[in-house]
Amino acid sequence: MWRDMHEQHELLDDGDLESFHRSFLPNSTLDSGEPRLVYSYRHVLSGFAARLTLGELETIKSKPGFLYAQCDRSYQLATTYTPKYLSLTTYNAWGSTMMGQGLIIGVLDIGINPRHPSFNDTNMPPKPSPTKWKGSCYAGFPCNNKIIGAKAFNGGSHSSPEDTDGHGTHVAGIIASNFVKDANVLGMAKGDPASGMAPMAHLSIYKVCFPKVGCVEANTYAAVDHAIKDGVDIISMSITGFHNDTFYQDSISRASITSIQHGIIPVSIAGNDDPETGTLNHSAPWVLTVGASTTDRIIASTVELGDGRTFLGESAYQPNHWNSTKKWGLEYLGTNGDVKASYCLPSELAKFNLTGKIVICQIGITTDEKRGKAAYLAGAEGMIIINKPSQGHTTYSPAHVLPASNIDHPARLEILDYFYNNQPNAFASIHFNGPQFGFTPCPAVTSFSSRGPSRMNGGIIKPDVLAPGVNILAAWPKDVGPNPNPLATHTFNFDSGTSMAAPHVAGIVALVRSKHLEWTPAEILSAIVATSNDSWTDVGDLIADDNSYITAEIYATGAGHEVTITIGKQTSCNGVKYLTASELNYPSIAITLTRSTSSQIVNRTVKNVGDVREDYSAKITEPVGVEIYLSTYKLQFKRLNQEVSCSVNFALNGAYPSQGSDMIRRGKIVWDSGKHVVTTPIAVLLCSESQIGSVFYSFSGDGDCIFLLVLPLQSLCEGLAVGRDRLS
Repeated sequence: MWRDMHEQHELLDDGDLESFHRSFLPNSTLDSGEPRLVYSYRHVLSGFAARLTLGELETIKSKPGFLYAQCDRSYQLATTYTPKYLSLTTYNAWGSTMMGQGLIIGVLDIGINPRHPSFNDTNMPPKPSPTKWKGSCYAGFPCNNKIIGAKAFNGGSHSSPEDTDGHGTHVAGIIASNFVKDANVLGMAKGDPASGMAPMAHLSIYKVCFPKVGCVEANTYAAVDHAIKDGVDIISMSITGFHNDTFYQDSISRASITSIQHGIIPVSIAGNDDPETGTLNHSAPWVLTVGASTTDRIIASTVELGDGRTFLGESAYQPNHWNSTKKWGLEYLGTNGDVKASYCLPSELAKFNLTGKIVICQIGITTDEKRGKAAYLAGAEGMIIINKPSQGHTTYSPAHVLPASNIDHPARLEILDYFYNNQPNAFASIHFNGPQFGFTPCPAVTSFSSRGPSRMNGGIIKPDVLAPGVNILAAWPKDVGPNPNPLATHTFNFDSGTSMAAPHVAGIVALVRSKHLEWTPAEILSAIVATSNDSWTDVGDLIADDNSYITAEIYATGAGHEVTITIGKQTSCNGVKYLTASELNYPSIAITLTRSTSSQIVNRTVKNVGDVREDYSAKITEPVGVEIYLSTYKLQFKRLNQEVSCSVNFALNGAYPSQGSDMIRRGKIVWDSGKHVVTTPIAVLLCSESQIGSVFYSFSGDGDCIFLLVLPLQSLCEGLAVGRDRLS
């Protein structure tokens, strides 16, 4: 009975499938009255989410066909200028792609404010026909031709997809905001009409994150399941993960492999775990993983010390009534090692009298808005927010509630040194200079953007690309600043994070797909990676790291059981060739060389999507200590969609790494036809033999919780082979 129904899974309607899943449960409801079954999945998992005790789970495990159970976990949520900064105009990308018209972008986040002018449907085409679009909106939610779908997923309950936080509205605005005149934050950054990357694309909103519980895995799976059923083209997920997760443990990676099999392109974030290596989230090769970079604009706010030294910082709040010539007493509350006071936590500031003072506060733990309100109540005239060492040069432009300046780490050292050497006669003033442009190096990798290499993906270069992720101006659901208007609707804010970078790329994906509807998700990912620029000057200076201003590492810029759980189907891999990461036909190349394996050959196959007849010549930038030889130095195409292969031979040409040390060396192959330029990024890990070994996975947990249960389906050997070819 079990096997027969299971193999007919695709023939069951939603009601029958849900009844089938209920049959595994001890009863329908808990003693509290809550339903046992939380979600019944069709696409992203062959299984369901249910409320169970550990004892009840053990009973279910004994049933035929049981595959895997995982305790539900919660993740966290991780403009007027950036379209212009990325050279999107009606004369190039926008003009040739109709600004994403007809594409549907699913946004998994904390909801949306549908009444914001960024989401009006002026000049928008009608939503796609029912043969393509099968989604719907929450009852009473004001959808239109811009927002064509909106649902919330909260532990199986039905609630409004309204955003009261801001993150979801901001992300959706970056992706596909319609044009809005006079967008600004407290009068700052006014300019041309603001818009998203794909202003004519449609949005479908899937609220999976909630203020008190975060972004629960069961909700994420349910949302992606619905997005596939609804008919979206792209899914944008600005949701964190855990960098030690295997592919099957990471809900974003696991849900994304199903979406890509349905032709849907998944875009997610690298994470905001600071500049440490190996902190990358969502590193699966089928996810377009995005890191964050800076732009050349700051909202300038300058600190001047009593001795005349000045330090450039940022702030969106720049009051006209502020007397910038007056020097105020300087105060730092962390002089006695009081960590909470050094962060200016509201509970600590309430203990001090800061009348007539500018208080120095370390960034972190709480928001600048909360610490600003507390500082104001304690009598402070202003604040200087200082970076920690790991935050380097990356600064922010918050909508402060009192005069302030956010300062980078090098300036922090000098400001604190001045304070300690001159107290109690240390003074400072703040000067406001508004938006300033042309700052270099730019783009630079932000200090918070998580880095590779991934511990889980075999060494594939991740993140795939960088996109603007600092001080991004986009829609916000409420007014900001010292005197917010509760009735305001034309509200914008600056926000920062890889959460802001990923939606830039999701919008770009919509532009590419709208021009190349026949391309597979893997071809679109490849095109975006291979045409990205790794330099910030015309002469080829490599992108810098905003943590230190030195050149960024390439990992900052760019089996049966695990396969079965990740794919969501029982899979026989007989006859399917085992592939290492370097053998995947990925747009980048990452290999490892050691004393005993001092050379390696990697093959790549490319498809001509340029002109009918076009020849590309190779220009190689070799990694330090490594020689590269190609089987051909010219790719000659005679027709569209013609495929040509090339072998890349790597050979160690230098000293072997010492015991226990490793070195990551970057390089690239640039293929130039004189009209089109395509780049293959390269990372070579040079390491001693002792560093190569096995990776072991383990996890533990207890307590009653929602379990995700995965049930096997029919064999998918052919589909796996095709999937690998498309990913390759």
